[in-house]
Amino acid sequence: MAGTIALPLQEFIASLDNASLPKILQVCSGVYFQGSIYEISGSEVCFSTGDLIKVIGIELQSVSCEDVVNKERFELPITHTGLLEIHNLKKKRQFIFIYLLFADTFLNSKMTFGSLTLGSGKALTVLSIERHNGEEGRVRCHVKGQTEASAEVCIPLSSRGEFYECESEESYTLKDIMASPSLRSRRFRFVKTTKCERVVVFSPIYQVQAIMNLRKNVLRFPSSLEVDVVDVTDVCKNVHFVTPLSLTEVLSQPDESFPVVAEVLEEPESRSFFKCDWLPGLTKSTNLVLHKKGTMAMVLMSSLKGRKNQQYFVVSQQYNGRFRRRPREFSSVYELYVASTQTNGLTVSVTRNCEEVKEEGLPDLSVGEKLQVVDCTRMELPCVNSKGERQSVEALLCHRLQEPNDDDDEDEEEDDEEKKEQEQENEEVLLPLYMQGHFVEVLAENKKYKLSDLGKEFSLPLDVKVVSRDTDLETDPLVGFPCLRIEGAMLEPSIQASFQNKPDHCFQLLPQWLSLSVSFTKDPLPWPEHQCPKCVIEKVSEVTDTFFYEFRRKDNSNEAPPPRPPKRDMSSLNLTKKTSKSTKKHSKPKKNKDKSPPTENCILNENKLTIYIYFFPENLTADVESDHDYETVDDSLVAMVKTAQESVPFY
Repeated sequence: MAGTIALPLQEFIASLDNASLPKILQVCSGVYFQGSIYEISGSEVCFSTGDLIKVIGIELQSVSCEDVVNKERFELPITHTGLLEIHNLKKKRQFIFIYLLFADTFLNSKMTFGSLTLGSGKALTVLSIERHNGEEGRVRCHVKGQTEASAEVCIPLSSRGEFYECESEESYTLKDIMASPSLRSRRFRFVKTTKCERVVVFSPIYQVQAIMNLRKNVLRFPSSLEVDVVDVTDVCKNVHFVTPLSLTEVLSQPDESFPVVAEVLEEPESRSFFKCDWLPGLTKSTNLVLHKKGTMAMVLMSSLKGRKNQQYFVVSQQYNGRFRRRPREFSSVYELYVASTQTNGLTVSVTRNCEEVKEEGLPDLSVGEKLQVVDCTRMELPCVNSKGERQSVEALLCHRLQEPNDDDDEDEEEDDEEKKEQEQENEEVLLPLYMQGHFVEVLAENKKYKLSDLGKEFSLPLDVKVVSRDTDLETDPLVGFPCLRIEGAMLEPSIQASFQNKPDHCFQLLPQWLSLSVSFTKDPLPWPEHQCPKCVIEKVSEVTDTFFYEFRRKDNSNEAPPPRPPKRDMSSLNLTKKTSKSTKKHSKPKKNKDKSPPTENCILNENKLTIYIYFFPENLTADVESDHDYETVDDSLVAMVKTAQESVPFY
């Protein structure tokens, strides 16, 4: 550092602009001779004597103000809206004209320039500096005379004289002052404030972005740190500074930068979205080959819930396996309605019997019946509410399809007539949206599809099964699942990468889903020049359930939430139950030995063990005249039950 000038960090940074960066500084002796540690925004920054700092960016944060009288310091934000004016000391100073910096100046002494003589007290305004090849530079000035006459005069730059500045009534904002190097060095006072008598000088405070030698992260610190530095940019041109890049920043690099060898600086977070084989290999100091960047079309698939844990996969549209559609299963009429909005003419088959309940509007359905969804409408329930009004609920209008006639008929006209008759005979069925049921989709075709074709011909989500594996993959993880659901499609920016020891086995890094910091190195590529190997690209990547839920959240962020499934109105049912209970309460008969015992009784013990005891008396006779659907209990039955309880062991 011999022969160099040490400056305070704040003063040096104030003399820079972004166009002059980067600059390499060396920390020299100052207030913190042995070293300095600053706690800034929760991160520790340490500068020791001799450290090299590469400044890569500066951003104006605030302005430090110093009162020239009492040396008091305070800060103002750069957004401060108050006005300031130049404080003129009216002291005579000697200038070389180039330092006048376009200020209004009074000439204090008589000066002669060739045939032109300027007397004392003349007002000069510097307009511009003119330079011509082979000639001395001149300052073009505007001169005002006593009779308001004016003229322009060119004065050589080498001319010297005594000048003092004119009084100026112009006001400036803090941003104006910081934007002008000439104003930044002047003294100011506030206009029309309580501080108008205070004379202050300004020092800008920047947030400095820098890289330190042997440190692999970008430092951010204020320029007001009390450290002295020396500019060693010319001496340290060959010093290598690591430049950390996030994957998003890698995407912004020009295409000519690829392929390149990059070193991993920061590992992915422990809470990762991926469950891939390559993920554990992304450790610190590991070298990767970044082949190229681009945009990748993918789909998100999930296995169905079952005995095994549910799995999720991100699959590239370049996947060469073949799929067949799988019938979807529905456990409620509401799910059936949602699917019908995505599939026209949806046909399903009933997989579980459903008994008719007229009060709730539930129809009778049998296993194997086929229903074709027509429309969503409203239906009236047969029962009335407490106000005596019939309730209207949303329902799904379906056609109950008749089984086709297997008898062969030679006459085609008769066949057409039979078809028309069958269409007319299709019974209309109304299914309330709150109805629970079990249905499976009826598919009319058994075609094989490419992954790219499925997205074009069908709406998502879609249930499929892999029937032909992708032969380009060593192991296809999608094979063997009885059913996979395509949850959605996405178009993601990606970086094709590989490990340096296996440059032909590539995988995709997704910057929006993977937090990773790397730095480009100058290491040679692991293959002969201009002989890039043929790469095997991973087309299927397993992801975590966190990825799935985050994808669903992002995918539905701009969409309105689906309506809630309708609920049953239990007012009429509760009214029916209350009436039934009231009837039972008032019609409870006294014990009568002549009444027949019931056919079934349920006994519950204290250990929640349920025992059903069936009695089949030989002399059991039904009370035909009774309008009740139950039988009364007499003393003989009570005694029989008591005997049974005593004889049955309880556990």
